[in-house]
Amino acid sequence: MVSDQIEARGVTSPAVLSALRRIPRHLFVSEALIPRAHEDNPLAIGEHQTISQPYIVALMTQVANPDRDTRVLEIGTGSGYQAAVLASLAGWVYTVEFIENLARRAHATLSQLGFDNISQRIGDGWHGWKEQSPFDIIVVTCGALEIPPLLLAQLAPGGRLVVPVGEVQERQDLLLVTKDAQGRVEQRSLLPVRFVPLVRPAGDGA
Repeated sequence: MVSDQIEARGVTSPAVLSALRRIPRHLFVSEALIPRAHEDNPLAIGEHQTISQPYIVALMTQVANPDRDTRVLEIGTGSGYQAAVLASLAGWVYTVEFIENLARRAHATLSQLGFDNISQRIGDGWHGWKEQSPFDIIVVTCGALEIPPLLLAQLAPGGRLVVPVGEVQERQDLLLVTKDAQGRVEQRSLLPVRFVPLVRPAGDGA
C-alpha cells in the first residue's frame, strides 16, 4: 500500500491512514486490475468512470474530517471505495450514484465487507438527498461546473463540503466549503485536480 507516500504528501490523520490500510482496494476494481489496485493512481471501473487514486481519497477524507457523530452525504458512489473509507470513520454515510450498474456493484462489494452504516440511492446527485438532510459532511467525487446549490442547502451549520469544481478535461479546483453557525459560507481551494464529470439526466439543467 502507498500509505507512506500519502503521508509524505500531507495526509497525516492516523484514522484516515488506518482506514486506507484496512480497506482492501482490490475488491473495488475488476479482476484484470487487481495487480494495480494498490498503486497511487485512478483506475477505470467501467461506464467511463474511475476509482480515485488513494491519495485523493485520503485527502478528501482528511479535510472532511468525519467521526462517529457525523452524518455524511457522498455524491458519486462509483466503485464504493470512498464510501467505505468514509463509513469506517463516520456514524452514517448516505451515497448517491446515477449509473445503476455501478450502484449495484458497489452495493454488493460494500455488503460483502460488512458495512451496515451505509444507505445507497440510485439517482441524480445534483439534488442530493433532501429527505435525510442536513448533513454534517458532503463529499462530491465527480466534477461540477459550480458548487451545487442544493447540496449547499443540505449542509448543516458548521458543516464541510468537499467538491471539485471546473470544466471537464481542464483544471478543476478541489474546494473545501464551510458553513458557519449563522449559515455564512466560505470556500478554500486545496489543489488542482481532474475528476470525471457529475453525470446527470439528459436535458436536466435544474
